[in-house]
Amino acid sequence: MNRRILTLIVALLPIVVFGVLLAVVTVPFVSLGPGPTFDTLGEVDGKQVVAIQGAPTHPTTGHLNMTTVSQRDELSLGEALTLWLSGQEQLIPRDLVYPPGKSREDVDKANNADFKQSEDSAEYAALGYLKYPPAVTVATVTDPGPSAGKLKSGDAIDMVNGTPVANVEQFTGFLKNTKPGQVVTIDFRRKNEPAGVVQVALGSNKDRDYGFLGVAVLDAPWAPFVVDFNLANVGGPSAGLMFSLAVVDKLTAGDLAGSAFIAGTGTINVEGKVGQIGGITHKMAAAHAAGATVFLVPAKNCYEASSANEPGLRLVKVETLQGAVDALQALRAGGQPPSC
Repeated sequence: MNRRILTLIVALLPIVVFGVLLAVVTVPFVSLGPGPTFDTLGEVDGKQVVAIQGAPTHPTTGHLNMTTVSQRDELSLGEALTLWLSGQEQLIPRDLVYPPGKSREDVDKANNADFKQSEDSAEYAALGYLKYPPAVTVATVTDPGPSAGKLKSGDAIDMVNGTPVANVEQFTGFLKNTKPGQVVTIDFRRKNEPAGVVQVALGSNKDRDYGFLGVAVLDAPWAPFVVDFNLANVGGPSAGLMFSLAVVDKLTAGDLAGSAFIAGTGTINVEGKVGQIGGITHKMAAAHAAGATVFLVPAKNCYEASSANEPGLRLVKVETLQGAVDALQALRAGGQPPSC
């Protein structure tokens, strides 16, 4: 073989091997970066992101965008290097996202459960802000179980065997005096339907010696209309604040956003307290790219958010749903809301 050709082959071999490694070898890292944003006042796939049925709603303007973080797994060495060099993606050890002993399906299921919980909490926080009174509210119904087909998630339980129950403590106290097999009469209210009465034969549960109704309940504000959140393929709890703001905006006169493009993030609980989230800088980048000029930041994320460089994106600090509404109203009036 010609010496020159042999030298060329020897020189190219490491490059070829490295190229194969870049394409074939996967790395134990997950990439996090800016994800899509969704206007909670708008539509996705022909459906309102926040739809209210059974109550008059008010027209809205502007944007109240929730933000997300994109996630890429099973990266090749080449993909990981490309994403890292882009400066917009963050590589973190895979075990931090998918802990050992948990499958991808387990993690996805947990994220979906968190998202469903964020929807429920967002509704309750908004209803509380709007001064709807609390009730013993059915969160879930065990199926199969004694109440399956009789009670539904969202029902408000008013009486058990003719005795009013104003809160979960009273409701649980009543059940503790029952026995498996006993039939109880439940008076309830159902959204967008007439109030009803059902009789339920209590079941048994290995964790208790009293009757098992087969429902999980909580003290939460209750309204006679339905709030639906129509956003699929999004996980985690961080959409809560923006969902709550959309509910408030649609059920009250006047626009929270005005003509502005507002984006934000934050968990929310039933009492309307806004909580810390992850990936704040990625969400800010996504909001800025989408055209937002104001970003609502949970108070505990302010330090990290302030370190990001997103020119033209005003950071507004929020701690509660009430504070977020007040901040948006101040912005519309030309005032100075709390900032990071």
